[in-house]
Amino acid sequence: MDGRPCTRRAALAGLAGTLGAAWEPAARGAPPGGYPERAVRIIVPYSVGVGPDVVARSVAERLSQHWGQPVVVDNKPGASGILAFGEVRRTAPDGHTLFLADTATMAVNPLLHDALPYDPQHDLVPLTLLFRATFVLFVGGASRWHGVTALLDAARQKPGSVSYASLGNGHASHVALESFARAAGVNMLHVPFKDAGALLAGVASGEVDFTAIGMNTVAGLVVAGRLRPLAVAARQRLADHPEIPTLSEAGGPPVEMHPWAGLVTRAGTPTSVIERLLQDVTAALAAPDVRTRAQQAGFEITPSTPQALRERIDADIAQYAPLVTEGRIARI
Repeated sequence: MDGRPCTRRAALAGLAGTLGAAWEPAARGAPPGGYPERAVRIIVPYSVGVGPDVVARSVAERLSQHWGQPVVVDNKPGASGILAFGEVRRTAPDGHTLFLADTATMAVNPLLHDALPYDPQHDLVPLTLLFRATFVLFVGGASRWHGVTALLDAARQKPGSVSYASLGNGHASHVALESFARAAGVNMLHVPFKDAGALLAGVASGEVDFTAIGMNTVAGLVVAGRLRPLAVAARQRLADHPEIPTLSEAGGPPVEMHPWAGLVTRAGTPTSVIERLLQDVTAALAAPDVRTRAQQAGFEITPSTPQALRERIDADIAQYAPLVTEGRIARI
C-alpha cells in the first residue's frame, strides 16, 4: 500500500481548518436543505473498540451534534467486510446510510471472490478518505531474526521456510506482506489468524516468524520485550520511534504499507447530499478531539475528495491484482 498523499491534500487541510472554525457556532440543529431528515447510520465492518470503530464514533458524535440528528455506528465485523457490505443493496440512495470502507472491501474482495453480495464499482460512491495507518514489521522478542536482510536471505535460501501472520485471506496485513514478499522476490508461508490476540501470541511465542501491524496496537508487548520491531513500511521513520529504520534502510524492498479507511455511500445518492456530507465530514475530521483520538489509535487523518478516494481504490486494485493472477493469493 503506497499510501501516497493526494495532490490536493494541502488544500483540503486548509479547507478542513476553515470549516472546523466556522462549524462550531452552528453545532446545533439540522442544517438547511432537508438533509439529514432522520437518523444516519454508519456501518463499520470492525468490532466495537478497535481503531477504525473509535474514529467512526468520534466522527459520528461530531456529525450528530452538528445535524441535531442521531448518527448511529452499526458494527458488523467478520468476513473481510462482506457481511457488512451485504446490506448495500437494501439501503436507500439518500445518504442516510454510510459505510466505512477499506482496501479489503473495495479492492481486494472483488479480486478474490467469484460472487459478492455487493458491487463496489456500481453500488457505492466514494465520499472521502478518513485516515491511514502505517505498518511496522515485528518479530518475537526471542526471534533469531535481527534484521530484514537476514530474514529475506533465509527466505531465498529455502522458499516457504519463513512464515508471516495475517488476520486472514485478503486482509490488509495479508496483501501488504505478500506485496513485500513479491517485491523481494521470495515465497513465504502465510499463516492466517482469526483475531489480533491470537496473531500476536503466535508471533511473540515464535510459532510464526513475523507480522505487520501498527505500533500503537502492540506498544505494550514491545515494552515487555515480547515483540521486537524490524522496520517501518513507509518512506520515513515514525516520528515517535525514530530508532526503527524504514524497510529500504533495513535492506528490504521500498514497499509502503499504509492501510486506510474511507466513507462511501449508496450509488444514486443526490449530488447535493454528497456535497453536504463531504463538507460536514471534512469539518468533523478537523476537530481537535477527533484528531487526538485518531492519533492515539495510531492513525493519521487524511480527508480527501471523492475522486481521490476513487483513485486510491483503483490504485489498490492495480497493485494487488498481480498477487492473485500469479497465485500468491488464492481466489475464494
